[in-house]
Amino acid sequence: MERYRKPLLYLLSLNLCVVGFLHLINPDFFVKIIPRGLPNPEWLNVLSGLAEIILGVFLLEPRTRIFAAWGTIALLIAVYPANVNMLLENIGPDGVPGTGSPVVNWVRLPFQFVLGLWAWWFTRPDGETGRSD
Repeated sequence: MERYRKPLLYLLSLNLCVVGFLHLINPDFFVKIIPRGLPNPEWLNVLSGLAEIILGVFLLEPRTRIFAAWGTIALLIAVYPANVNMLLENIGPDGVPGTGSPVVNWVRLPFQFVLGLWAWWFTRPDGETGRSD
């Protein structure tokens, strides 16, 4: 599994950076999935997008990797209510409630846990497998 570690690190980093930039260049969709009642959805969107970009970059630097991995997990937890809201309101890709695919919206929820586990893998120093060989 260790031979996949570096390619998966780059893929996770790229994923975070791309989604972070999407928050900034296409904010309408992301603002619309933020649950009503949360203050300043536009700023929350910008903050989460910038956090994703910064964490994605910090994952690539060995000295900040563990911090960035834990930060990614924290960010995934922080944005989870938006994914739940997307499911409950059945929000589609255009950001309009009632236009989404329930299957896609349901799949998003456990996928966030997959991303969290993926990030957790990088909370361990390189080469640490957890086995007692």
